[in-house]
This record gives sequence, C-alpha cells and structure tokens, in this order.
Amino acid sequence: MGMYRFDKYKSNASEGGLGEMTIVEFDESKVDALQKGVSEGCVIGEAVNFCRDMANEPANNMTPSDMVEQALKVAHTHGVELEVLERARMEELGMGALLGVAQGSEEPPKFIIMRYNGDVDDEENNIGLLGKGITFDSGGLDIKNAAGMSTMKGDMAGGASVIAAMQAIARLKPKINVTVIVPATENMPSGTAQRPGDVVRAMNGKTIEIDNTDAEGRLVLADAMSYARSVGLNRLVDVATLTGAMSVALGDQCMGAFGNDDEFTQQVVSAANSVGDRAWPLPMFDEYKSQYSSDIADIKNTGGRGAGSITGALIIGEFNDGAPWVHLDIAGMRGARGQQWRHCEGRDRRAG
Repeated sequence: MGMYRFDKYKSNASEGGLGEMTIVEFDESKVDALQKGVSEGCVIGEAVNFCRDMANEPANNMTPSDMVEQALKVAHTHGVELEVLERARMEELGMGALLGVAQGSEEPPKFIIMRYNGDVDDEENNIGLLGKGITFDSGGLDIKNAAGMSTMKGDMAGGASVIAAMQAIARLKPKINVTVIVPATENMPSGTAQRPGDVVRAMNGKTIEIDNTDAEGRLVLADAMSYARSVGLNRLVDVATLTGAMSVALGDQCMGAFGNDDEFTQQVVSAANSVGDRAWPLPMFDEYKSQYSSDIADIKNTGGRGAGSITGALIIGEFNDGAPWVHLDIAGMRGARGQQWRHCEGRDRRAG
C-alpha cells in the first residue's frame, strides 16, 4: 500500500516496486500465525489498492457502466452474486431521487448490488454496505467552479470502497451475509437536468424538494437506503464523499461518523480506528432537522450553511426506516500519495 502509484496513463511509467521480501521469525511456533497475518494483509492491501485504482481513473474511463465492469470482475473472480438494475427497473421501483440526479447525463445510471452469503443458516445475520457512486460531479445546474470540479472524478470513492471491500470479504470469508449497494450515475448540467425547486419522490415514498442540485449524494443514497431496507438488511453503513463541511470540521486526518445507534456507531468507529482509518463521531440531534424542512415537500435536500455535514447525514438517515445505521463522510480523507478526495455538496461548499 505504501508503494502504491497510479501511473497507468504515463508514457514513461517506472517499473519500480518490491520484487521480493523476506520476513524472518526465530520462534517456529509463531510461523503459522505470521503466515496467516501476511495472507490476510495481502488480501486487504490488494483491495485497498483496487479501490485507489478505481477512484484515480479519469471520469471518461470510470462511468457508471465501467463501475459495473469492475464489480463484475470481483463477482466472477471471487464468486459473489451480482445484480445490476437499469433505468427502467429503477423507475418501476420508484427511485425518483436517484433518477432525478441521473436525468442530466447521457451516461445511463446503474444500481449495483453485490451479495456475499457467509451465513446461509441465519438470514438475519446481515449487513449492508452502501457507497456513493457519483462518477463525475459537475454540481448539476448549481454548477461548481473550475477548482471545485477538478477532483470530482473521485466522487465515486465511496462506491469504490464498498466494491473493493466486497473483494476482500469474498476472500476472507467472514461468517456474515453482506450486501453491497452502489447507486452509480453522473451529476451533469443539461437541458434535461433537474432544477432547483423541483420535487422528487424517493423509493420509500418520501418527497424531497431540490434546494441545490449539487447536494446529489444524499439523493442517490436515499434510494439506496430505501432499497436496502426493502430487501431486509438490518444494519447499514454508507460511505460517501459527501460534504466539504467535513473537511472544515475535521481536516484531512479522520472521517466523520454519524449514526442513530450508539453501540453500532461505536463498533464502526472502533473498527476504523483499529486499522488507522480514523473516525470521529459527530452529533445527530433532532433539532438539526428543522434546517431542512420544506414548505412544499417532506424535506429539502440541504440544510443551509450551518452544520452541513450533520444535516447531510440526517437527510440520508430519513430513509433508513429505523435500522441501526452509520454514515461515514470520507470527503476530507487523503488518498494515496497525499491525494485528497475533495468534495463539496450543495451550500456546504459556500460555507468554506
């Protein structure tokens, strides 16, 4: 992981890297444990670098359809189930929030579902891993400036994270049933793009007034959460480059964690901290919800300038139907070689 480089498109890419490494252990009784650790470490390291490769690809080579191809490789290589919902099926299911974001792009949206069945005798022993898959985020009609748009190929890093996690899960074979869900689309401005003031209806029937078209990640995750609950997933973790406000709050040293269940949130935070992907829990007080109330719909898709990461998380939480859930806002975290997945949604970016 430390030697990772993304030089696929460089004509003079180096052939560097370790050819061989020898680990010496003088206590023979520890060799088996050492070999197990090396094996598991390789699985995780390869998954992390796979995620990095996906997020580093330019948006013309990592469209929603290309994300499907990456998921297909994992499914075929490691024996997990893959299902991809096309636009017509999304319409049948009532995924109006996701389709509202997608309607500005000529690239067809994809709803990627991957399933690993590690505990076939207990269907309730399950978890859903949801990843934001915006393969390019122009901001839509509330368009970003040039500097804000320059890194938006990485706005699908959440989706890449959970697809890569599934690769590791399929190889490590934990005793749990895992479903990965990635709502994948571009957010583009066009004559067919959704407008500020539009109202969309999510899969669970809740209506959303579009206050800002650049607050699109919470919209696609709203339908992903609704779908996850409709298929019986009873613990949920979503991963998203959601808000620029997250970078303001925590910088680039840890991600924000937001949850509705203290015990489950602490489990996720502890797991993150134990492997160096530091997370910090932030408050989710009900009083913040008034910031995204709407005069004409159930909610708006932004909560204004204050507490932008919190209101973004709470909006996603409107669709979890009471299940224990944790939202990880990874917008400020640094990627390989110090590259940062900078992202700003909606009015959060105007806040700084």
